[in-house]
Amino acid sequence: MDRNEIRYHNKSDKPDNIVKKENEIIEMCMAIESELPAFMKSFFVYLKTGVLPMSRLAYLRDIRFFCRYLIAETAITSAADTRNITASEFDSITAKDINLFIGDYCTRYYVENKHTKAKTVFMNKNRSLARKKSALSVLFKFLYRDKIISSNITDAFNPIRLPKPGEKEIKTLEEDEVKRMLDAAASGANMTKKEYEFWRRTQKRDMAILMLFVTYGLRLSELQQLNISSFNFQRGEFMIFRKRGKESAMPLNKSVEKTLRDYIENERPAEEKIAKDSKDALFLSLQGKRITERAIRQMVKKYASIGMGTTRSAGYSPHKLRATAATALINQGNSIFDVQSLLDHENITTTQLYAAHKKHAKQELIRNFEWMDEFDKYSDAHRVDKNGGDKDEE
Repeated sequence: MDRNEIRYHNKSDKPDNIVKKENEIIEMCMAIESELPAFMKSFFVYLKTGVLPMSRLAYLRDIRFFCRYLIAETAITSAADTRNITASEFDSITAKDINLFIGDYCTRYYVENKHTKAKTVFMNKNRSLARKKSALSVLFKFLYRDKIISSNITDAFNPIRLPKPGEKEIKTLEEDEVKRMLDAAASGANMTKKEYEFWRRTQKRDMAILMLFVTYGLRLSELQQLNISSFNFQRGEFMIFRKRGKESAMPLNKSVEKTLRDYIENERPAEEKIAKDSKDALFLSLQGKRITERAIRQMVKKYASIGMGTTRSAGYSPHKLRATAATALINQGNSIFDVQSLLDHENITTTQLYAAHKKHAKQELIRNFEWMDEFDKYSDAHRVDKNGGDKDEE
């Protein structure tokens, strides 16, 4: 064993891989906290209990990014390292400084590669800007509450407009596109030569992954962390671990069970070819390790693009397959509350967006509103015959 390897003593009912992933997030949070000023320590304690682990990590990343900006782009601090920024320097920050950071710098900035000196341009849209604003708002409110800074500047932060629920069109695959996508997974249709060679080694795994996404609307992280031990085929169910640490039993239907058994019995690598820490992992890479979220995302985009008849880069993400499952379930007449439970939506209003979503509403509206039909009716009624008389007078 590597001397630096961290081992977790799991005394919970959660699988080892779930505990390991949770602790990896905690380790990343702690690493970022070590880079930030010591006067923020009480804030770090608040984040541990106040928000979900992934939200905590996102907040810390945004705050570190802001501190690096203070050093590189402003005269607010004389510190050469983010850890050395002082509380008094933070107290001198104004709302105008925050508005310039979010509204000007964050919308478009450069990052230079230390080795090649090549520059990459990063651009953030309103949703990303709002997240950065939220992280700083929480931080500054906390520092003011704990009397580390003298005033609450957050009320003067500029507003950022975000689409209202239902304002942004929901993107899903249509029924025939889902069928073409699954057909590609089953037959290797419409693939490049390189994709086809790869498909021959992963087709049963890929089909099982796609079936789980479009049937249950699983989140990417939920699917990636599935284990062989998660499934009880005799009882016809499997267990998943949701956000907020929830455990949920999901019923197996015949289609999903068939594709899973086919993959497990006929394609999943033999025990001796699987990495030690991936023995229980359901979905594996060709290297015998638990498949990564990135690999799943790329795989889904490939198959979705085939189903949609578009380029690989324009293919839909796993989250769009989640939306596809939600919309299809509701369109079949299922209870919105049952769909909410299946998808683990914390708020029913999220599920209602799919209920209100009518995929073909625009097409139906325009198809039934043909000006030429009205024009033809008018022309027929007032057509003049060759002798100059109205057709109606004949």
